[in-house]
Amino acid sequence: MEYDVNGTKIEANDNGYLIDLQQWNEDVARVIAAGDDLELTDKHFDVLNYLRDEYINNGENQPSDREILKGMGGIWGTRVGSKEMYELFPNQPSKQAGKIAGLPESRRKGGY
Repeated sequence: MEYDVNGTKIEANDNGYLIDLQQWNEDVARVIAAGDDLELTDKHFDVLNYLRDEYINNGENQPSDREILKGMGGIWGTRVGSKEMYELFPNQPSKQAGKIAGLPESRRKGGY
């Protein structure tokens, strides 16, 4: 599978996850999200950047849904509930956001 981003072909696996993490940028994220009928906001990008930071700078950590809630609570300075996160990423936050963030496909179950 490939994504066409501003005339550049970006390779992805059959499930839509990027082959090369380094090819990710905000335009790539928007194209991936559009395939899920999502229009990305600043809050979406906060989550995506948090996930990328965790993966790149914390031993390839891919946070669970619960860890995302805690992490975003720290960033946003407020308690974040599952409902809010599912409003941003309705197809399971840890997996859908990870895909849009350009991270490798996670084989673990999400959630708690």
